[in-house]
Amino acid sequence: MNAHLLLTLPIAFPLAGVALCAMLWAKPGAQRIVSLIASFGLLLSSIALLAAVHDGTVLATQFGAWPAPFGISFVADMFSAAMVLITGLMAVAVGVYGLVGDAKAREQAFYHPLYQGLLLGVTGAFLTGDIFNLYVWFEVMLISSFGLLVLGGTRAQLDAGIKYVTLNLVATTLFLMAVAFTYGMTGTLNMADLSRVLPTLENQGLVTTVAILFLVAFGSKAAVFPLFFWLPAAYHTASAPVVAIFAALLTKVGVYAIIRSFTLLFDGDAGFTGPIIGAVAALTMVTGVLGAAAHFDIRRILSFHIISQIGYMLLGVAIATPLAIGGAILYVIHHIVVKANLFLIAGAIKAAGGSFELKEVGGLYRQLPFLSVLFLIPALSLAGLPPLSGFWSKFVVIKASLDAGHVVLAATGLVVGVLTLYSMLKIWNEAFWKAAPEGAEAALKSWRNDGATRVAMLVPIVTLAAITLTIGLFAEPFADYSMRAGEQLLEKSAYTDAVLGPRSLAEARP
Repeated sequence: MNAHLLLTLPIAFPLAGVALCAMLWAKPGAQRIVSLIASFGLLLSSIALLAAVHDGTVLATQFGAWPAPFGISFVADMFSAAMVLITGLMAVAVGVYGLVGDAKAREQAFYHPLYQGLLLGVTGAFLTGDIFNLYVWFEVMLISSFGLLVLGGTRAQLDAGIKYVTLNLVATTLFLMAVAFTYGMTGTLNMADLSRVLPTLENQGLVTTVAILFLVAFGSKAAVFPLFFWLPAAYHTASAPVVAIFAALLTKVGVYAIIRSFTLLFDGDAGFTGPIIGAVAALTMVTGVLGAAAHFDIRRILSFHIISQIGYMLLGVAIATPLAIGGAILYVIHHIVVKANLFLIAGAIKAAGGSFELKEVGGLYRQLPFLSVLFLIPALSLAGLPPLSGFWSKFVVIKASLDAGHVVLAATGLVVGVLTLYSMLKIWNEAFWKAAPEGAEAALKSWRNDGATRVAMLVPIVTLAAITLTIGLFAEPFADYSMRAGEQLLEKSAYTDAVLGPRSLAEARP
């Protein structure tokens, strides 16, 4: 395959999924088939894309026959290809899981077109090579995610949806302002071109100011301290498959944008922005894990842990060494799999135990030992226990912190890991270990009698648990890929040459 086809297919499949599912709005069965085919198509095309860039190649294409930096660029390096692949994996896993439960009610509210629209926005954000088109893909993602959040139409969902949209629109406005300032300074929005132009500007103080503006905008999308309040106010109201795909992808697009921006565009500001990002990372970890410790609703606990784990990813950006950036990439990949799986398991706990509230469930270890083991795998991985994937990603990030002399950041990461273990053990003790409360038999009986629901829920859970074990037990190829991806991000020439060609600045901007 040529580069144009490899970069277009991951967008084409969810785009076709949106259009066809919308056309088939009166036929839920047909929508299911189309949505699954589109999700599998995204996964398969992302595998082909990763195979093409695995050796360090950077693929780039321009749409509309306009050469860069004037046209619309799509670019895939090792980092973005890995993110597209993990998006395809989540699309299939959550897509299968979403076929059961309250699927009929969701499908009557345009679940499948919105689901594919979310995948379209996320994939486009990972592949775009233009900062304005990144804004456009963020908008596609925001519109789709809002629709998915309020699918049930309950009072709590509508309230959460208003908060979610309002706060995200503020961040989006800041993003658009930063884009406008960037264009005013440079006359270009192509990211490869910006990486060459920004260091040549005379007023580097203004460049740093714009970098901070981007950090605030992307940080709000990533739910960092103190901009995370929209996430715990909204996520706990969504259904299990919806919140699982949110947990896997939405905040990670913000993290991706931060990593991309502060390695490709604003790497020269590391002396000023690095300490700020480090402080934000530490506060994000601490506030997130303390919020999780205070709650007894599984969805709220896991929502706050999304926040706390984002802090580990930002450590890599704050330290900005090849090991740190590689560790951040490994952490993103591990966390997407683990966090999505934990929310899928939360949905299974609700189906088998009758509630998301820990005080209202119990005894699942005796009744469903297999489910309890499946919970422990991602739960202990999230806490960073060996030999699971979370241990290696935390180890690399904390080692990079110590190597760079950031002892406080490393110590914060270790303490937060212990507190994360406390939260996971709280879920275990309440939902699985303690005796079942009165009246819990009805939900368990319904779960056992519904074989189709059980299979559709457990197959994605088992698959993601197996991936977590694979990354943990066979960590070397995953770590090696992440380290090479980190080095590629810091060595920008491969990216800029792929988009603009190995030309001088004057030649690139006639």
